[in-house]
Amino acid sequence: MNIRGRLIPAAALTAVTALGLGTLSGCSGSSTAARGDGRLDVIASFYPMSFLAERIGGDHVHVTSLTTPGQEPHDLEISPKQIAAIDDADAVLYLKNLQPSVDAAVAQSSVKTKVDAASLVSLEAHGNEVGGHAAEHDSSKGEESAGKDPHIWLDPVRYAQVAQGVGTALEKADPKHAADYKKNTATLVKQLGDLDQRFRTGLAHTESKVFVTTHAAFGYLAERYGLTEEAINGLDPDSEPSAARVRDLERMAKADHVSTVFYETLVSDKTAKTIAHDANLKTDVLDPIEGITGKSRGKDYFSVQNANLKALQKALGTK
Repeated sequence: MNIRGRLIPAAALTAVTALGLGTLSGCSGSSTAARGDGRLDVIASFYPMSFLAERIGGDHVHVTSLTTPGQEPHDLEISPKQIAAIDDADAVLYLKNLQPSVDAAVAQSSVKTKVDAASLVSLEAHGNEVGGHAAEHDSSKGEESAGKDPHIWLDPVRYAQVAQGVGTALEKADPKHAADYKKNTATLVKQLGDLDQRFRTGLAHTESKVFVTTHAAFGYLAERYGLTEEAINGLDPDSEPSAARVRDLERMAKADHVSTVFYETLVSDKTAKTIAHDANLKTDVLDPIEGITGKSRGKDYFSVQNANLKALQKALGTK
């Protein structure tokens, strides 16, 4: 669904064709055969996918992320070496329509196990004027997911569903270690269930149910916990809001007792701070967890989600 995503550059595909996938694969050094350690070679498109692969795969997998820490995943332009690595891998885990260059590379690859996280859960449309709990449900999956909100990992319940699908895929790809994958999946699903409960309890009684973010990454989270997300930039974090949208947000902030404008770690906070200043509001970080960097409020998915919960409780006025 990504607005800014670009297709694989023609030059990149030409380079792969000219050199031959076998040549580039040999240089990548990432395949099971090249490493010789017997681990399943898994390529993950970005952090939320690599986190699942590492937690579920444990010592039996070697995980490589296509998106480097600090890189906005929507902006990824895949390289010839990465295209070759995908083709040479044992499995690839990605989220279709978030990174079109990855989608194209996976579609063209011969990798045996392809896991599209978007096909494992229901997707919905979230946008500027659509608050989280007001969004209409749509069970479109897979090929029909274009135009839907891809930020499923921010909802612990949906993320647990994806985890179960990933676990099943790894069991089939590596039957010898199926018992370990099943055990690790169960552990992770329980941890996500505990996180869900912390959000349910922590956000059950707040003075306000409305929060403002720079872009609409938190629609699923808002819907899950009875909140309404108002996004400055919609689903595209780099777009500029219209003057009318800014005026609407300022009026809404007063009417709904909004105290804070949230921005994120991987995108400029300029717009958020400008609107906050004009409306006499505070600013704070609400992290979409698209990557972990030194600026993140935690070292992994769970610690950053706990920080997000605290930020929401503070902004919404927990009773």
